[in-house]
Amino acid sequence: MRSFIDSYFKEVSLIASSIDQIEVESVAKEIIDTRSRKGRVFFIGVGGSAGNCSHAVNDFRKLAGVECYAPTDNVSELTARTNDEGWETIFSAWLDVSNLTSNDLIFVFSVGGGNLQLNISPCIVKALEFAKERKTPVVGIVGKDNGYTREIAKASILIPIVNSELITPHSEAFQAVVWHLLVSLPELKQKPTKWESVQTLVNS
Repeated sequence: MRSFIDSYFKEVSLIASSIDQIEVESVAKEIIDTRSRKGRVFFIGVGGSAGNCSHAVNDFRKLAGVECYAPTDNVSELTARTNDEGWETIFSAWLDVSNLTSNDLIFVFSVGGGNLQLNISPCIVKALEFAKERKTPVVGIVGKDNGYTREIAKASILIPIVNSELITPHSEAFQAVVWHLLVSLPELKQKPTKWESVQTLVNS
């Protein structure tokens, strides 16, 4: 057990030092541009990434003043569309009703980024195809460089693979690391987080 814990944290450290910071900056600029034109950011992900989408929506809205949404936050609509229309179009149909435009931004959280040939996350692929139709820019944080998100995104951040047996946990964990970095950027952050603001009052 101790050796696994040690190696896991060493992998985390290696990933953190290996992420392409230019890619992070490129994604940040897309978010800043979207906010400046009063566009919306739609976070899309499945599984653990869907949970990360919900958390990211909170942080970007509350701390960075970005209007954003996650389709997976509406479980009633999600399950109704899955039941009645099929899994593949749950996001694209949601985005259609939301009147997706070229002023908006799609932000994908995904391990693989979607792959129709392998039938992996087809709902993400369909959503991105719809975004292309609407000329909506796409950004993402992904764990593999051969998925559809990485292929078509205007900017994307690749989480380096340091252990092929742990691609998913590292990818999903670093989604959180990176979006917390983004909402903490002086160029994006508009309001302080609670505990830091309280500490400032205590120390004053």
